[in-house]
Amino acid sequence: MEACRLSAKDIACRRGERLLFASLSLKLESGEALQIAGPNGMGKSSLIRILAGLLRPFNGTVEREGMAALLDEKPALDEYLPLGRALAFWDSIDREPAPLDRLGLADLVDVPVRYLSTGQRKRAAIARMIGQQAPIWLLDEPLNGLDRDAVSMTEELVADHCQAGGIAVIASHQAFDLQGMRTMKLEEFAL
Repeated sequence: MEACRLSAKDIACRRGERLLFASLSLKLESGEALQIAGPNGMGKSSLIRILAGLLRPFNGTVEREGMAALLDEKPALDEYLPLGRALAFWDSIDREPAPLDRLGLADLVDVPVRYLSTGQRKRAAIARMIGQQAPIWLLDEPLNGLDRDAVSMTEELVADHCQAGGIAVIASHQAFDLQGMRTMKLEEFAL
């Protein structure tokens, strides 16, 4: 895996007239993971989008070495295509085909994405993220909608990614079982 690094310095995030958090700094090197924890509405998703470069911070800077892949609540899959074709579109752009077997999706390739359950859609989005071969994974509520087995599988995939030298940032109010992962409580930066 290519070398990677992610840092943020003195990040502040404002939504409308409300300042969600300020003076937030973090630094991650290859092989490290960080969980951003906090109740709903604290800005976990906003922070993930800032780290991905999709949202500008109100203050501060983000530096990233290595490509980042984002997993959020909106999987970029055509709702009207069968899952196999929806993922095949990305196969032509991504570095690797999505690992359907590993995520228990091989039997669903002919099912239109709109008919997949919440957990199946989440696993399809995870498959797409893996196919990107990005060293930095930014995961926003990755366990939502997953059953116990899929939760364990997701935790194992993230552990494997970090052991291979990748970085993972997980924004979630749910517990995420990953040995050696640090936790940052977003409410400590709230104003």
